[in-house]
Amino acid sequence: MFEIDGGQKSGSGTILRLAVALSAITQQPLHITNIRKRRPRPGLKMQHLESVLTAAKLCNATVEGAKLASEELWFTPRQIEGGHVEAVIETAGSIPMLFMAVLPICVYAKNSVTLHVAKGGTDTLYAPTVNYLQYVLLPTLRKMGINAEVTVQKYGYYPKGMGEASMTVQPISVLKPIQLESFGKLESINGVSVCTFLAEKQVAKRQAKAAIQTLTKTINNDGYLQPKICVLDDMSNPYQKGSSIVLWAKTDTGALVGADALGGLGKTSESVGENVAEKLVVELKSEPTVDVFLADMLILYMALARGKSFFYTRYISEHIEANIWLIETMLNSMFSIEKVNNLLYRIEKTC
Repeated sequence: MFEIDGGQKSGSGTILRLAVALSAITQQPLHITNIRKRRPRPGLKMQHLESVLTAAKLCNATVEGAKLASEELWFTPRQIEGGHVEAVIETAGSIPMLFMAVLPICVYAKNSVTLHVAKGGTDTLYAPTVNYLQYVLLPTLRKMGINAEVTVQKYGYYPKGMGEASMTVQPISVLKPIQLESFGKLESINGVSVCTFLAEKQVAKRQAKAAIQTLTKTINNDGYLQPKICVLDDMSNPYQKGSSIVLWAKTDTGALVGADALGGLGKTSESVGENVAEKLVVELKSEPTVDVFLADMLILYMALARGKSFFYTRYISEHIEANIWLIETMLNSMFSIEKVNNLLYRIEKTC
């Protein structure tokens, strides 16, 4: 049985999600304590609880301690079957975080998986937006052989949520390593700017315009590289207005670097567009092969893949450190972190 102290390192929900995924994939029971110990309100929140219960459905696991605010959990998995799974968050809890929690499990399922999640948030604070998953994470994982797609039925935002999305995953037998050696030459910048029930204020259009102006001014003074941002005036969720924007840059070596931002009360559409563009510029100036948010998401897949994987990122976050610590604790995998210049760190799975 895996014995994991969830209060170590970041002490966040990430440790819970990865521990449950590794338990399911290895079919080894898990006992985790001090869940989210370093967060203001420790224990399971609704989105964490639903992630655990969804993982349990996928692998027919027995679970003890699965209740709101619980700081201790026992998870005993069986074979990962797959099939159609329904989940309901009931708050503005992050649907993308639930998808990320169970995606590694789905990859090793006996059958293809269709996961439908209702009454959650597609674009929320402290989590990637659903379009970041679609346009940054999943395209990168396809390089490793993972075939997964996300479809949004309803966008959902804080505080009411009420969003809805589906993920389909085709299982594979072997994960390919990923080796992202150099940034190369910037080829394109694309994006999606979305607003829900805010079309009359042209929120999505204004976000996109501000992002393009900022990018053109900071990255490309001669105007040669023109960012292209799709504007989506969404009408899917009458219960909760909101907006978001995601940008991603592609290079000729296959690097994919992204950033996202959320609208909200007190924020102008222009400030949201400027903010996401500035975040992308910070990433691009260091010429990484993976942005800092994608970096911590890839650690688990690198560990599961056969062979050496590596990438370069500009910053070592607490999530990267926590993920490496947990994986080295639970698997026979080792990672190295090396500062290669004043701007970048090389993260490599060495064995």
